[in-house]
Amino acid sequence: MINRQKNVPFRIYASVALLTCILAHWTNEVLAAAERPNVVIIVADDLGWNDVGFHGGDIDTPSLDRLAAEGSELNRFYTTPICSPTRAALMTGRDPIRLGVAYGVIFPWDNNGIHPDEHFLPESFLRDGYQTAMVGKWHLGHAQMTYHPNNRGFEHFYGHLHTEVGFFPPFANQGGKDFQRNGVSINDEGYETFLLADEVSRYIRERDRARPFFVYMPFIAPHTPLDAPQELQDKYKDIDIDLAPARAKQTDDTRRISKLIGMDSARPMYAAVVDAMDQAIGQVLDTLDEEGITENTIVLFFSDNGGAAYSVGGADNAPLRGGKGETFEGGIRVVSIMRWPGHIPAGEQFTEIMTAMDVFPTLASATGVKPLNQRPFDGRNMWPAIAEGKPMPRSELIYFGSETPIYGHFNLTAFNDEWKLVQEIKQDQLETSITNYLFRIEEDPNEYNNLAQAHPKIVQRLSEKIHEWRALYPINGTRSQLVPPPGWRAPKDWASYPRSIDELQPSAAPGMAPSATTEAILDWQHGDRGRLIYDCKPRWWLGGFCQASD
Repeated sequence: MINRQKNVPFRIYASVALLTCILAHWTNEVLAAAERPNVVIIVADDLGWNDVGFHGGDIDTPSLDRLAAEGSELNRFYTTPICSPTRAALMTGRDPIRLGVAYGVIFPWDNNGIHPDEHFLPESFLRDGYQTAMVGKWHLGHAQMTYHPNNRGFEHFYGHLHTEVGFFPPFANQGGKDFQRNGVSINDEGYETFLLADEVSRYIRERDRARPFFVYMPFIAPHTPLDAPQELQDKYKDIDIDLAPARAKQTDDTRRISKLIGMDSARPMYAAVVDAMDQAIGQVLDTLDEEGITENTIVLFFSDNGGAAYSVGGADNAPLRGGKGETFEGGIRVVSIMRWPGHIPAGEQFTEIMTAMDVFPTLASATGVKPLNQRPFDGRNMWPAIAEGKPMPRSELIYFGSETPIYGHFNLTAFNDEWKLVQEIKQDQLETSITNYLFRIEEDPNEYNNLAQAHPKIVQRLSEKIHEWRALYPINGTRSQLVPPPGWRAPKDWASYPRSIDELQPSAAPGMAPSATTEAILDWQHGDRGRLIYDCKPRWWLGGFCQASD
């Protein structure tokens, strides 16, 4: 009970009491926020399996080696074979085949992106009180502001809408400048990799300390076109360029042709670019140390796909087979580390299968953030396995595919803990040829022994599963269109390119079908060629008609 003094109105006591309650509640919320872990996701672009020190590589990567020593190596972390699909899987926790971004990346002349109805990872963190920032390469849509990072949960965006913008100014794609801060073109000077590190460090130092933060840092390194400061080029000018064969036709053919025509090896410049990226990562780790928040920050690192081991890429995935664009292990099993001191065992290898689709549900569980997705995850929460060592065997199949770089040449896979089928499908004008490779990855992690002839029934079963999976692809999804439409021109500045939301219709276009009934019939007629109706699966009990995905 409040002891009122003489001549002091009761309403003052009531106001003081109310204010005290509000302040106490606010203080508790601030303390709770301060205790919640920060999250930093760092993504390399085309890093090779054998290009880090802790895998025995000959490129200096002390920062990544430090992360591996202080955290756990996610030794069987899988991504799609190419860029945009992996980023789509990371942001949504869903299979890129449903999203229409699976076979190819989003090129500058494309007008597609990830459906605005899909819920993105940073949106859940933002709604749960986190500060959110993205610094680096987006590559998930640029034609409309509905696809822009600032409309997908990132309060702050510094970087590039595209890939292949170069490592030095003017950071251009197809001749158009592509460097912005929150939709406004900028002219920051310097080496791109180091600029990203400076921005992340600045953001962390200037953060609101009463709230945790979520930072997504996708490098363009070590993607082509490769370039690095001269001192790093000099450091690696004599690096060994005689790499082990990739044991994959597309990759090894490019190497062979390059030697025949006398091209210089890309390996020295590639090594310089990787070294610079590691230095930038080290700067971010040092910033966490200086701010005293290392112990309360989850750091997740992975490459968006396997190393670009083809001739101009310069990466080395040995002893894994293949590389970027292919669905052998070298194209989809990537370098990955997760660190959270006191919560994740240090210096250990995590050997359960984990994919880019699993990141959203896993980080939500680790941080206590409530996922706000309405559509179901295709990924699963791996936090019990990472933090507690709980076994999480993978009996369900994981699927990945790519049509990059050759149009009509598909690299596909379906795998779990027991079997892995790799399919190379070549579609010519008058025929289609299929080559099957079947492996037991736990027994043969480097894919030397093709068991397809010995187990034809397993090949048939997995082939049918891949066929069903491919039938989910939206009919107008990405393909391997490496060149623009005839006569297409890029803008002078990509920051001005996206159409504003105010200029767009209030909802996504349904297509040309005049009614829902007609659209359903047309979708049914397309069959396994792909889907007209977004996010639907054909059901046999509905005569092949679509039902919303479950």
